[in-house]
Amino acid sequence: MASSKPAYPFAGPNASNSNNNPFMAQPSPPAQLAHSPMNQQHQRRPFAAPPTPGGSPMSSTTSLLPPSARGPPGSPSPQRGGNLAPPGAMGHSLKHKSSDSSMSDAPAAPARRRRKQAKAPSIMSSISDQYGLGTDPSFWGADLLHNVPEADDHIHNPDPRRDIKNDKGGTIFTSRGIANLGCLFLLAAMLLTLFAGFPIITYFLEHPISTLGGYNLGGINETGQVPDMTGNWALIDKDTPQEVYTKTAYTDSTEMQLVFSDEFNVDGRTFYPGDDPFWEAVDLHYWFWYDPSQLTTKDGKLVVTLANEPDHGLQYKGGMMQTWNKFCFTGGLLEVSTMLPGANDVQGLWPAVWTMGNLGRAGFGASLDGMWPYSYNVCDVGTLPNQTNPDGTPAAAATGGYKGEALSYLPGQRLSACTCQGEIHPGPQNSDGSFKGRSAPEIDVFEAQVAATGVAHVSQSAQFAPYNAEYKWDNSSDNAIFYSPKFTLNTYRGGQYQMTTSGIGEVNQTCFELEGGCFSVYGFEYKTGVPDGFITWISEGAASWTAKVTGLGPDNLTEIGQRIIPEEPLYLIINLGMSENFGDVDLANLIFPTHMEIDWIRVYQPKDAINVGCDPDGYPTTPYIDMYNEAYTNANLTTWEQYGQTFPRNKLVDGCT
Repeated sequence: MASSKPAYPFAGPNASNSNNNPFMAQPSPPAQLAHSPMNQQHQRRPFAAPPTPGGSPMSSTTSLLPPSARGPPGSPSPQRGGNLAPPGAMGHSLKHKSSDSSMSDAPAAPARRRRKQAKAPSIMSSISDQYGLGTDPSFWGADLLHNVPEADDHIHNPDPRRDIKNDKGGTIFTSRGIANLGCLFLLAAMLLTLFAGFPIITYFLEHPISTLGGYNLGGINETGQVPDMTGNWALIDKDTPQEVYTKTAYTDSTEMQLVFSDEFNVDGRTFYPGDDPFWEAVDLHYWFWYDPSQLTTKDGKLVVTLANEPDHGLQYKGGMMQTWNKFCFTGGLLEVSTMLPGANDVQGLWPAVWTMGNLGRAGFGASLDGMWPYSYNVCDVGTLPNQTNPDGTPAAAATGGYKGEALSYLPGQRLSACTCQGEIHPGPQNSDGSFKGRSAPEIDVFEAQVAATGVAHVSQSAQFAPYNAEYKWDNSSDNAIFYSPKFTLNTYRGGQYQMTTSGIGEVNQTCFELEGGCFSVYGFEYKTGVPDGFITWISEGAASWTAKVTGLGPDNLTEIGQRIIPEEPLYLIINLGMSENFGDVDLANLIFPTHMEIDWIRVYQPKDAINVGCDPDGYPTTPYIDMYNEAYTNANLTTWEQYGQTFPRNKLVDGCT
């Protein structure tokens, strides 16, 4: 077999093996490999052209073309881009080819230049040659001419007649389009309802969540946790019957909602400091001794005991407990079911249920000095000591008390509307920089006593300062309204330490410990504000009488302004004691120990005016109490001066603004 190969225009230095040249006819295999398996594979190579009838090899490219594109036998093989010369007539290599000349135009090169010494092919190169693909797709057996159709031409070639419907555009209103868009609209509506609609709906259908007297929303503590404690610790006692969760107001048809209750059904409760979340018994002197041991629960009742037992150098000891700085409320209805102590015809006992503003703590004199019983938000002479100017005017205050004495012995309103800017005051401040008058007012549910006639009655009253001349508030029939024939105005109107709006009336004479032992419902309903403010008291489960704020208007004689129905957050107080300051004491006939019992106590508020907590918006108390904590915890401090403090400066007398 000849070792030389025909010249090939694209042959390069590495193109010695004819098997690497798809344009060349393949030579016959060497004799020693003619019948080998490798040679048989070589003969089956799809790119090898069969010999032409004349014995000359046909170009492999020509063999791949369809018969219609090959031309007559012996004619040159058509190729893309020009005619390819027969193998024996191929022209110069590319480096000798002139520009734009076809390969068929190239002159034959001398044989010595067309020949290259071929190397003997290896077995591995023969295998790679047989199964390798060329870089030109025309050698893969594909018809690449423009006039030869392909199976997927209809995908790529536009047809205006065929595609007229699609070219006109379609419509989204197909079942599939409607389903897709419908799902999107539904999803959007659901998301909008979840993140926008639900909060709005909740806002209108549910009441705002209160802090319930706790630190944060819903009563959680500072860490965001809700205390998990065994027992009955909620504001509303779990034993309170569901049928009393709402109640119609005594004064109109307003529906009231229960916000606090204690049924005292768990026996053996104690009220030492830290024992109870709402109640705390005091341990202090109060003309006798109040001791926490005198309060407990038994047979589903709170039992308050007054005993003839020496304590702290005093002969008698009773009990007082309060919700100071633990539970407070502003506005609404307070009711308590009570059995009064002792007998209905023996004088001397002093049972009471009452309320006070949280800025003063009952029994802790320093906290009350200059705070009780003020309920005033005017800057005038009523805020000054003795309710008089430095020159002793007005005369009605200077000598308008009993027997020509001073009308008031009060030291002046400590946290008044006249407080100078820059002074310590719990606030809030008005838009002009002035302060709101703050205080510790008092409203009593009842104080029970036996008259000299031997008939038991209760006084139901509220205390105020500053005072009207001769302690006479406007108790006309427009301002003092009585509903029960048992009740009338109390002849006691006040003294140097308080002015009172008080009604007095007989009670069920069997609802005493040593009589029939029944329970009777007492309470009061009140509303703040001018001119609509009022207090309506309840006795034996019915309205007894009402005092209106209009009866506490300005007084020209004492030169003071409007007193107000208490706007401070009020806390609850329950106590049993005795005092000659309250009435005669018949020690010879009193039986000790004696007990007052409370079946339950409940607080209601209008559904649209829930306001519980001792530090409410507009009437803060916590920062001030924290600042002067000892005044609220040390009962031995009886005055603000003894505590080592001074009253804030008053702009009426201290030359400040």
